Formats: sequence, C-alpha cells, structure tokens
Amino acid sequence: MHSVIHHADKQWEASKAPKRLKASDLQLRFCTNETQATREKFVAKLQRLGFDISVSEVFSPAPAAVAVLKEKGLRPHLLVYDGVLPEFDSVDKTDPNCVVIGDAAENFSYQNVNEAFRVLIGLEKPLLFSLGQGRYYKETGGLKLDVGVYMKALEYACDLEAEVIGKPSSMFFQSVLNDMGLHPHEALMIGDDLVNDVGGAQRCGMKGVQVRTGKYRPTDERHPTVTADGTVDNLAQAVDVILNQRGH
Repeated sequence: MHSVIHHADKQWEASKAPKRLKASDLQLRFCTNETQATREKFVAKLQRLGFDISVSEVFSPAPAAVAVLKEKGLRPHLLVYDGVLPEFDSVDKTDPNCVVIGDAAENFSYQNVNEAFRVLIGLEKPLLFSLGQGRYYKETGGLKLDVGVYMKALEYACDLEAEVIGKPSSMFFQSVLNDMGLHPHEALMIGDDLVNDVGGAQRCGMKGVQVRTGKYRPTDERHPTVTADGTVDNLAQAVDVILNQRGH
C-alpha cells in the first residue's frame, strides 16, 4: 500500500492523523462530497481546526463537474448551495441544456426542484448530473437529507438515470488514483459512509475501512451487499493500525 485516501467529512476528530500519515512514506488525499462550500473555504475551515491539508490534496465533485461540462460543451441549470456557486463561475449557464444538482440544503424547495424538473423535461435529451448520491449526512444538529434523495426524485419524474460525479463513482476515485500515480490495489480508503466511501472504493479495486463515527450505524456491519475490509472506532485508530503494520 502506497497511499491512504480519507473521507473528508463535516466533523473531524483527529487532526493529528494526517500529519502522522504524511510523516510516513504514504501519500494522502482527501475525498469529499462536500458541495456547500468551495474547496478553498472547506480547506480553510479544516486548517483552522488544526489539520495539515492543502487545496491540491482535496478532491470534491464541483471541480470535477466543471471539467465534464466544459469537455462536453454543456450549459447547466444549477440547483446547488449558494456557497459552491463560485466553483461554476467559468461555466456558461445561459439557455441550459442540462441540470446539475448538489447538496442544496434549504435551496431544495418545491419551487426550485420543480424548476429543475421543468428544465429537464423540456430537453430533447435530458441530462442530469448529481454531485454525489448520498442519502443523508450528519451535522451538529443531527442527520440531514442529502442530494441523492432529490436526485432520485428527478430521475423518477423524468424517467432518466443521473450521472453521478463524486463518491461512489469509480471515475471519481480513479481520478484521485491518477493524481497519485497509483493502481487501486496500492491504496486504502477510510470513511464513515459504508456504501459511498467503502463500497465505492472497493468497486474501483481499492480496500475500504469504515470508521465508527459520523454517519456510521451498527447495522453497517451486517450490510447485505457491502462489507468493509476493516472497521475501527475512529480515524486515529485507523492510522495506528496502518502505521503499525508498516513498522512506523
């Protein structure tokens, strides 16, 4: 194993863990489906909490979506959180010929979702891009519905299948591996989301370890289709195991 890819979730517990990994010979990247802030703001927040992290180490759906839109010459109607809009400044949004949805939180009003539906249903070949497909996530105030719920609603209403950009897309994980110059069997994913973090990584050919924090549920350890390669209490413990196995 030559690298560790970590799920950059909304509440970090072990700020020293990335420093310990970087002090070894392991490469480290942070994969997040965060779509409520730009990478710069996301990284600045984590740095204030004591994390050794830079923008170049963070992989999130919005920049990946911008690359796809430009490559295909698409003009999106955006249903995203206001904080992530700057990521799309370089994209032409006039006369939309596709829809991009992210974790829009309070922007997921009936009016806004219906407007996205109308754009899609009015296209000869409707295209829907979803920045991740999570069902829910955990914040300080408790669990919150994620973008996948609204993605499914638009899929059903328009009789289409969305293209997911972000976890658990194999293309998303492969882009991270390409950045490190590694093959899937040389990397390990650590995350709290069994399906999108662990399962997505495993489908790409990587190993996946789940932490018992964040959105973890005890039933995850009896999941019918996804079985983690390991389960640990938290990120710090995962790093302990990794470094001990490597003799650090």
